[in-house]
Amino acid sequence: MNNQTQVVTGEVRMSYVHLFKPYAAMPGQEEKYSVTVLVPKSDQETMGRIQAAIAAATDRGVKEKWNGVKPPIVANPVYDGDDVRPSDGAAFGPECKGHWVFTASCKADYPPEIVDKFGNPIINQSDVYSGMYGRVAFNVYAYAYGGKKGIGFGLGPVQKTRDGEPLGGGRMSAAQAFGAPQQQAAGYQDMDPMTGQPMMPWG
Repeated sequence: MNNQTQVVTGEVRMSYVHLFKPYAAMPGQEEKYSVTVLVPKSDQETMGRIQAAIAAATDRGVKEKWNGVKPPIVANPVYDGDDVRPSDGAAFGPECKGHWVFTASCKADYPPEIVDKFGNPIINQSDVYSGMYGRVAFNVYAYAYGGKKGIGFGLGPVQKTRDGEPLGGGRMSAAQAFGAPQQQAAGYQDMDPMTGQPMMPWG
């Protein structure tokens, strides 16, 4: 990619996945497509690209958004998953440990493309969930809105590379819910729940 503010991650884990339907965390907020991205701290290559894009977007913000002056504090959307959430001081979830954490979003008018590891569009929405692994493309931009100046991540295409343990009570298989399938014993008959007697087959 030639654009200095565009990033494609290495393999990351995804949480709070809202890729097929726009979502707003609070009533009255603008609904957007969004995903929270967990970048392993071992992936220094991806973080290097993100930091370079933030620097480029900051320079652009000074020229185009912030009247030629860099703010003393530029809000940064990347958080340390081993630290606490700035919003309420609570610890990040256990899945965030050992990761850098950020959220990328886009307006409801621009749904992101979602593809599988071969680049084919994913049609089945149940295949896309919090806990899966993949790659995320996004654009880093500067903003000045409501008296705040900072850096944001605009969500682009998303690629799922493999399944992962669902987060937040996501997908559950029948085997997880009811146990592994059992071989039906020879001569087994269903029991009538009313009488407790074997049910007679239909004649």
